[in-house]
Amino acid sequence: MKKKDIKILLVDDEPDILEIVSYNLQNEGYQIFTASNGVDAIEKAKKTNPHLILLDVMMPEMDGIEACEKIRALKGFEEVIIAFFTARGEDYSQVAGFDAGADDYITKPVKPKVLVSKVKSLLRRLKENTAEIENIITVGNIIINRDEYFIQKNKEKISLPRKEFELLALLASKPGKVFKRETILETVWGNDVVVGGRTIDVHIRKLREKIGDAYFKTVKGVGYKLNV
Repeated sequence: MKKKDIKILLVDDEPDILEIVSYNLQNEGYQIFTASNGVDAIEKAKKTNPHLILLDVMMPEMDGIEACEKIRALKGFEEVIIAFFTARGEDYSQVAGFDAGADDYITKPVKPKVLVSKVKSLLRRLKENTAEIENIITVGNIIINRDEYFIQKNKEKISLPRKEFELLALLASKPGKVFKRETILETVWGNDVVVGGRTIDVHIRKLREKIGDAYFKTVKGVGYKLNV
């Protein structure tokens, strides 16, 4: 998908923020739409069908958390990428954001160039939407081959136990997306007996040792994501 075809909805009650962010993203070639509160955001989302929504938390009429929940409930908006862009950096605010259906959480202040980079990272998921059903997943210098059940990093093959492999494949299916712990347990372990609440943590630790610590990001109280 070309940049000129990608639509981004910015939602913030501060005009200066909307102006600065719009300017920088428009310079990248994206189509930009704006809203100043949660109610307006829902209406603009229905009209524009954005690929990405950057959503503030504290806003008049309807806050970002409620707006996110309502947007996620709209037919056809199950896969839209939603990221909170807010000064609320507390753990409980982030957890509430992810529980509402957000894919990521960006804390203000952030330099424009960094924000643009984060947006590009989020938009990579547009071409990863069907990655989970593909037999070969490529993320950076890592190739995950589901047919032969091995991974390759920098042309070196690495064999992994089944659960570690499936955990890595899940995270790699949507690089940058935060997968909640309950989603990981349900997808990777299913009805298998899980011994202890730190099962995921142990498997992530082993993957860090074998693949590299920098690839895995812990989102406290929520889950994990694969850095890209």
